[in-house]
Amino acid sequence: MNPGETLTKEEVLDYIRPRLAKWQVPDDVVFIDEVPKTSVGKFSKKTLRDKFADYVLPTI
Repeated sequence: MNPGETLTKEEVLDYIRPRLAKWQVPDDVVFIDEVPKTSVGKFSKKTLRDKFADYVLPTI
């Protein structure tokens, strides 16, 4: 995405549904400003896990 553009959760899900198997489609999409990285530039999965440790899926 470019600065100033917006994207909704439904737009993301609508895009990936025809491209993935049903079991691969995520239950929810959460937007973050920046993906945290380690000192060597890899995605910091630990930081993401810690940040979203208390996250609960929205009820339908």
